[in-house]
Amino acid sequence: MESYFQSNDHQFELFQGDATECLKNMSTQFDMIFADPPYFLSRGYSSKINGEWKSFEKGEWDRVTSFDNINEFNRRWLLACRNVLKDDGTIWVSGTYHNIFSVATCLVELGFKVLNIIVWQKSDAKPTLSRNYFNFTTEYLVWARKSEKVPHFFNCDLMEQINGGARMGDVWRIPFVASWEMKQGKHPTQKPLRLLYRIILSSTREGETILDPFAGSCTTGIAANLLGRKFIGIDQSKEFLDYAIKRKHEIEDESVANIMLKKLSENPEEVMVMVNHARPDLRKKMIEKGICYLRAGDSKGSLLVTPGFERLQYVLLHTNGEDCQLFKLKTKGHFQIWTRESLEQFGFEPRSASYYVVLHFDASKPIPMKKCPDLQENKFTFRAKIRPLSDFMGIK
Repeated sequence: MESYFQSNDHQFELFQGDATECLKNMSTQFDMIFADPPYFLSRGYSSKINGEWKSFEKGEWDRVTSFDNINEFNRRWLLACRNVLKDDGTIWVSGTYHNIFSVATCLVELGFKVLNIIVWQKSDAKPTLSRNYFNFTTEYLVWARKSEKVPHFFNCDLMEQINGGARMGDVWRIPFVASWEMKQGKHPTQKPLRLLYRIILSSTREGETILDPFAGSCTTGIAANLLGRKFIGIDQSKEFLDYAIKRKHEIEDESVANIMLKKLSENPEEVMVMVNHARPDLRKKMIEKGICYLRAGDSKGSLLVTPGFERLQYVLLHTNGEDCQLFKLKTKGHFQIWTRESLEQFGFEPRSASYYVVLHFDASKPIPMKKCPDLQENKFTFRAKIRPLSDFMGIK
């Protein structure tokens, strides 16, 4: 079977055609499949919004049809996917109530084991036009493994790190597609890179191979390549595949790829770390007492609270950018204001201000870091600052 496109690094390959027919002729076995099949929402009508007519038609492939037809369609492509999925592989399928119940039923009938139903809550969802319903802000992701008995891969530890040390739940608040993701064009059902970033990290390892049978503009492939995975995509539309090729060329620029990788790992609700410089003797005493303190504003005692304090869960102590140690706070987003005299009762000798922000942490359990960025920033090295946890745990 001849590919429509293959990148020079052989990490990104596209096929044009019907997914089921293409998969019949494919010998590759996949570690993970992400599928964004038709939701069957298009009715061929337009609505007048603020005096302007807007079409909600996505294409003939998304045309509303009977539930029996939806079941037949889903059963056919899911069976084709099952045949190319490794025995320990998993599949993710997105949808709304229009198609997701059919997908889940077909998965069970074909012998898959459903692992989770993830609720993707769009943190920036637009208001539903009709006032006859609650606002539609979510889509659903069925995650299933191929076999009832063969174990699957799940990077639970990494998901906990992303989630601030707590088990990640099945409701994900992730924004919709951002403008920087659409520089090469726009697909009517495009998914955000942040969503695929989390899915791929949770259920694959670096170097593994991912399939998207309804690839569209290949958000799955872009996220996969940025994270060191190989990608194969299938779509009927030449227009969208050409858009996908432009997106692949875009990330071949290493500087663009690094910026994009950083952006897609960003989370407006991400756990934060208080990074605080302390002299060696003071750092040792802070760890001994489980107390980190920093000046509360200026020398007159004016309190300055930096945005992100409410998401603080860790403190990192260092001396001039070296001897970095990470600890978890005893209470998330919690701090106290102490006077100089209060700190002196614990053996400290503060001198620069009248009031201090005090953070209590568990000094008995240092947190292993996957990396530590360069904290030496000339005169700013000695200033306390808030940084995202991903800076110390990695974004891959």
